[in-house]
Amino acid sequence: MKRIFVTGISTEVGKTIASAILVEALLADYWKPVQAGDLDHSDSHKVRNLISNPKTVIHQNSYALKTPMSPHAAAGIDGIRIDLDQITEPDTENHLVIEGAGGLLVPLNDNDTIADLIKPDYKVVVVSRHYLGSINHSLLTIEALRARGIEPVILFSGNEHPTTESIILSKTGVQCVGRISEEGNFDKETIRKYATMFREALMAL
Repeated sequence: MKRIFVTGISTEVGKTIASAILVEALLADYWKPVQAGDLDHSDSHKVRNLISNPKTVIHQNSYALKTPMSPHAAAGIDGIRIDLDQITEPDTENHLVIEGAGGLLVPLNDNDTIADLIKPDYKVVVVSRHYLGSINHSLLTIEALRARGIEPVILFSGNEHPTTESIILSKTGVQCVGRISEEGNFDKETIRKYATMFREALMAL
């Protein structure tokens, strides 16, 4: 069964929408190990509301923190320390989509980052969205993953920006699995549309 880890080049680049599409495409389970803030309308809630298939199981966060900020700081406000040993992959025989928090090197505690959640057998999807600085952030994210022996694929989010996308792809040689365009509304139908578009590429990972 596939284990696909979704990370982003920064925060608010479209990881949760991407995760919902991947979940729907693969009829996979979903797990966000660390949620910081918005606990009544968390990313797990959003994914649940966007998918249509009856097979997916939404697994509980290992850490659900009250404050919308970096996990290490949110944990400090809650009076706890995130322990990597307490973040255990759910036991499932299904495909599993795992969504990170923020970018790859977001700290979990004084020593560990989101990157330390990625196991050697995981496939990693980097969500890249165009903004001033996004080329640098994309290249750094891919370089950091490769330094850990991980070969990622990239998924572009937002309206097409050819000069940004072409330079990222040419400088890295990374595989692109598609783009999630700007949509008037991301609902179940839209998620199903993209799931159908991406399914073949995702199954080949």
